[in-house]
Amino acid sequence: MKKILSILLSIVVIFALGGCGSKKAAVVTDKKVITVGASPIPHKEILEVVKPLLAKEGYTLKIVEFTDYVTPNTALAEKQLDANFFQHVPYLTEFSKEKGLDLTWTVKVHIEPMALYSNKYKKLSDIKNGASIAIPNDPTNGARALRVLEKAGLLKLKTGDLISKLDITSNPKNLKITELDAPQLPRILKDMDAAVINSNYAIEAKLKLTDALAVEAKDSPYANVLAVRKEDKDKPYIKALSKALTSLEVKKFILEKYKGAVIPAF
Repeated sequence: MKKILSILLSIVVIFALGGCGSKKAAVVTDKKVITVGASPIPHKEILEVVKPLLAKEGYTLKIVEFTDYVTPNTALAEKQLDANFFQHVPYLTEFSKEKGLDLTWTVKVHIEPMALYSNKYKKLSDIKNGASIAIPNDPTNGARALRVLEKAGLLKLKTGDLISKLDITSNPKNLKITELDAPQLPRILKDMDAAVINSNYAIEAKLKLTDALAVEAKDSPYANVLAVRKEDKDKPYIKALSKALTSLEVKKFILEKYKGAVIPAF
């Protein structure tokens, strides 16, 4: 009888411990503090609008600021973040493939039109033979920048998505294309004839889209998205964050704050 009681007691303890484990899993699934990595402008500013919306749903939003295009994805993959908000779909896809990361996205939030800026020239026709033009050095934004130059009539390129300066088929003005880290482009503008700059960095540097020599088409496929780990995509806190990022409040803020330099994608 003692042996039977001992066995029964062991079974009860095992089930009790198993129940505790289930409760812990539920807490993680329904976590109330959401940590999101973001670029300072416009992503962090947009997330600040989202904070009170999430608070009404019982969530606290913690924003971690990043100024590069690499760390937010590695931090997300390593579970230091719950999500990040700084990149477009082609960049996320290419980065995840290259680094072997299991990341995806939930909602498209906005488009940041790339543009060609110059401190030396006021119009495209002023650009001289042999002018130096800087573009981002990452594959997706570099290709995107080259398409801006092509649309402006300065270059002709091969067809394809991830094209590089090696894919230039016609360069009538013998432009010198220099590839640099995207965050550096506004700072080196004084040393170059022109640069194709991502809108978030242009806004930080107080460059006006209305002063740009050429602007990316508004039907750009490069919408900025909320990136998450695939395993977390359908969790309640991610759904709440996705819903808040595509709310009317966020759309109104983007339209009024950025006046065309950032465009809602929803």
